[in-house]
Parts: sequence; C-alpha cells; structure tokens
Amino acid sequence: MRRRTIALLLIPLLAQAACTGSPPEPTVAGAFGARPTVVFPAGRPAAGLRIHELAAGQGATLEQDDVAIVQYTAHVWDGGANRLVDSSFNRGAPAAFPVGRLLPGLDRALRGRRVGSRVVAAIPPGDGLRDELVYVVDILGVHGADATVEADGGSLAGVRVTGDSRPRLTVPRTAAPARFAATVLSRGTGPATQTGQLLVAQYAGAIWDGGRVFDSTWSTGRPKSFTIGDGSVIRGWDRALLGVPVGSRVLMIVPPADGYGASGHPPSGIRPQDTLVFVVDVLAAY
Repeated sequence: MRRRTIALLLIPLLAQAACTGSPPEPTVAGAFGARPTVVFPAGRPAAGLRIHELAAGQGATLEQDDVAIVQYTAHVWDGGANRLVDSSFNRGAPAAFPVGRLLPGLDRALRGRRVGSRVVAAIPPGDGLRDELVYVVDILGVHGADATVEADGGSLAGVRVTGDSRPRLTVPRTAAPARFAATVLSRGTGPATQTGQLLVAQYAGAIWDGGRVFDSTWSTGRPKSFTIGDGSVIRGWDRALLGVPVGSRVLMIVPPADGYGASGHPPSGIRPQDTLVFVVDVLAAY
C-alpha cells in the first residue's frame, strides 16, 4: 500500500504554549511518514495530558476496535536526556496499534483522528507509567473489525473453504498430508507482498485432526498484523504469503515442520504432531 507523503514545517508548539501561559511543549519537525525530529524545551513538562494534531489527514476515521497502522517515536520527557524509548523506524516497518487497547492517553489522542494525520501526545505518569511519555504518531492506515476481501471459496487436499466474507473451513476426516501445500483461492489486485513488510490479515486456523478451529480473527473481532519473511511467523505463512498480491485469499496446509515443530503450541492445544490448516485474507501490506 502506498504511503501518503505530507510535507510538515517546523511546528512551534512552544509558541502555542507561550500564548496560553502554560509551560512550553516539544517542537516536532519532519515529513509525514518519515522519522521526526523532536526538540524538547528546558525543564520538566506540565501536568496533564496534552494532544496536538500537527497535520490533519483526510482518510478514514479511527474508531474503537480498529487496527491503526502507524509510524511513531516515543520519548521519555524528564527534563534531562529525554531519551528515545521506542520507535517503529528502528524496526524498519510500521506498527499496528489496536485502538481501545493502548495506553489510555494514547487511545484518547488517536481515537477519532483520520488517516494521514500526525499527532503528538504528551502522556503524564499514571496508568502504569512511571515517566511522562511523548509520542509522535503518523497514521498510515486503518482496518476495521469487519474488514475482508471479496473472494471465492475453493479446496485443497480435501479441505473446503466457503466464499463468504467470513469463510468457513471444513477439514476431511482423513490422514493429514505429509507435505506443505498452499493455493491462492482468489488473487487480489494489489501489489505483491515483500519480505520485511507489515501485513494486515483476517484469518482462521484449524487443526487437521478433528477440524477444530483454534484461532479466528473473524471471531475475535479484530484483524491482526505481522511482519512477513523475517521469521516473525511460522515458516508456512512465510512460504504461502510472500509474493501474494494484496487482496488475495490464501488456503494453506502446514505440517509440523512448517508450523510449530516439535514443541507444538500448548496454549492453542496444538500438539507436536499436528498438521494445521489456515485460510488467510491479505488486507494490506505496508
């Protein structure tokens, strides 16, 4: 997905604060979607949550339970080193922020904003925080709980998938295949996914033996995101999803060697010998 680029001038939040008589705020400069430069004033921050929208986007609005795709930096504001504590730029890919499950101050800062906005939030201690934090957040995209792709159903090695917006998996009562297999049930029209990108997807996964669905974003009510091609997910997903156009629906059969291996995944009830089946809708790649 192509990122929107907006040129931002040096934003004198310091001047805004001077006009209101409150202590000065950090100054933020840089282009939307690029690593910002943050200059802190002398002294410690003022009390309370402060939010500034430096650029107002024109895209979709962030709502409760949406997944926001962002580039961001976060600093401790302590009146000293004001050290950087986190940054999506350092990881080389955007991040996914689940709206409604963030720090309360960050949730307040982002909910209701539009894609294409740059938001600065100075979040005071509390709610588990020991220090004042300053976030600079560029909102690249948003994906709602009901996001899906228009896709057909199909089958692979006896596994059937319906063509619904919430596809259903049916696993045959036969011995599981010994080898990995994957097929694109419906090919999207977006760009091909690449190593290192952050993918946003809806998916369901079932255990071949018994056909039990152990995970489904359609059931939990929120798409999930993951980096592709760097070992962040099981090898079967890297094999099946790299190079697939955005907007595709993919069906895969994942034997243990391409899944969770000899350890299995006990929290999901997956044993070391279990072969897995997944249907994945690739919503976006950043």
